[in-house]
Amino acid sequence: QVTLVESGGGSVQTGVSLRLSCAASGRTSSFTTMGWFRQAPGKEREFVALISWDGHSTKYTDSVKGRFTISRDNAKNTVDLQMNSLKAEDTAVYYCTIRNKLWTTSTDARDFDYWGQGTQVTVSS
Repeated sequence: QVTLVESGGGSVQTGVSLRLSCAASGRTSSFTTMGWFRQAPGKEREFVALISWDGHSTKYTDSVKGRFTISRDNAKNTVDLQMNSLKAEDTAVYYCTIRNKLWTTSTDARDFDYWGQGTQVTVSS
């Protein structure tokens, strides 16, 4: 079993930056895809960003390209999401996730194996 714990959420104004971090513990492995999804009130959970086991491949949803950057540290079993130029529409609960594949381009939440409890990000003008 793997446990994921997110941190770094908060309430900020539009245009500022936040950095989310997720720490994995338990039966962890570096040979996984890690990622972030988010869920806004009344909406389905949606894909935000993915990173391959070696960090060489990434994938972002169109609305965050150029603003968000995903990174991982396999020595620390962590994955981060640097969020710049935040917008009101980025408001959501952000979830860290792992899929037991070296790399996946799937953005279907049902394909992922482990989830964190989520961290709230609220962006207001």
